Amino acid sequence: MTAVYYVLTVLIWGTTWIAIKGQLGPVAFEASIVYRFALAGAVLFAALALTRRLQPIPWRQQPYVVLQALCLFSCNFVCFYLATRTIASGILSVVFSAATIFNIANAYLFHRRRPSARLVAGAVIGLAGILLLFRDAVAGAALGGDTVVGLGLAVLGTWFFSAGNLVSARNQRHGLTVGTVNAYGMLYGAALVAAVSLALGVPFGFDPSPVYVGSLLYLAIPGSVIAFTSYLTVVHRLGPEKAAYMTVLFPVVALAISIAVEGYRVTPLAALGFAAVLAGNVVVFAPRGLFARNGKGRPEAASSER
Repeated sequence: MTAVYYVLTVLIWGTTWIAIKGQLGPVAFEASIVYRFALAGAVLFAALALTRRLQPIPWRQQPYVVLQALCLFSCNFVCFYLATRTIASGILSVVFSAATIFNIANAYLFHRRRPSARLVAGAVIGLAGILLLFRDAVAGAALGGDTVVGLGLAVLGTWFFSAGNLVSARNQRHGLTVGTVNAYGMLYGAALVAAVSLALGVPFGFDPSPVYVGSLLYLAIPGSVIAFTSYLTVVHRLGPEKAAYMTVLFPVVALAISIAVEGYRVTPLAALGFAAVLAGNVVVFAPRGLFARNGKGRPEAASSER
């Protein structure tokens, strides 16, 4: 079942870029974030309540739910939306793919959990593949002041996402279910963004066009309710480090759709990038015994994998 959650998350978040395009227009991005997570949180909350799976959250755990909301359902999205104003989506994908490195680093920094050699190797191979896929976008970027600010915001947004992974893992270790925390967290995230936006005088307009409404529904239900639940379930089952490798696969799915729909032409370098991403995935998720048999006869090769 973990594999199903993994594939589902990759496919959904690999296609949300299409829906995000439909959100760009007359509506302020802050308002779009609020609408997305208010709708997603309300739908998930209602579904859990109707099925009697809504878990009561003790007051002593509420600060950690708010912290998860800050990291996953508000601050990271604000950073990424602001970054899109000055840097290309291809570069944004490269930066976000670094979440797998952030998760490895944060797991060691906060939990002293040392990553296995093949986990680090797989992450590096995958990130190298992403750089090859988006080489032209990265090489052609003008490193002006606005671009540097955009890159900084993208890195900050990725760090928030990574931190949210660790907070979610902590919440699940304390007996809080993914669905319940997400329901509360999305509503908290929407409220936080709304409060700050209103204080800053951001107008809360709405675009009733089919494109905007359709993209909002896709981002709220599949893109938030389903994908975040699936992703954080994988975080619980595989650990934040392995789960974050999905961020390397999201741009690959997006490019595959671009090939089919927009006529994107695959260069030899891009094909090499695709191959590197797949190879990194194999290194990270191959059965332990495969690497143990090729560990130069060292019996500890298998036992070091977690």
